[in-house]
Amino acid sequence: MSELPTYVLERIFDAPRHLVWKTWTDPVLLARWYGPNVETIIHRLDVTPGGLWLNEMKWGENSMYQRAEYTDVVEPERIVCLMSSTNANWEIAVNPKMPDWQRVLLTTLVFDEADGKTTMHLTWAPHEATDAEIACFAGAVEGMGRGWGAGMELLTELLTELQA
Repeated sequence: MSELPTYVLERIFDAPRHLVWKTWTDPVLLARWYGPNVETIIHRLDVTPGGLWLNEMKWGENSMYQRAEYTDVVEPERIVCLMSSTNANWEIAVNPKMPDWQRVLLTTLVFDEADGKTTMHLTWAPHEATDAEIACFAGAVEGMGRGWGAGMELLTELLTELQA
């Protein structure tokens, strides 16, 4: 496949860029909105090039693990990382719920500020994926807005609370 499917999310927040940035880089704040409807446990968050985000999403007795390795960080403008499903030892692994889900996603966040509001641009695309992984991602793109949308609603509420 020559052109990779890409999920694109753009959201405008009624909050200054430094505050939106903080909700992505402070482990206490990130855990409050990332992974709606599950308990999000941040085991490590080092938002620097080469740094890691080790994340566990827990519901009942079940857990799903993710890691992100930051490749480019320009505070408060841009975050680029490689996100992966992992096993409990933080080793990149097949997603147990979707075996053809790509092992690594290139995630890019850009934060632009104008008139006291912040526009967040997020893109998600397969990285070094097989044809089966690319096809799985392409089939899932349309529904990704539901999960990300629920997280963005929580993030909006958090930003309102932080500014009160």
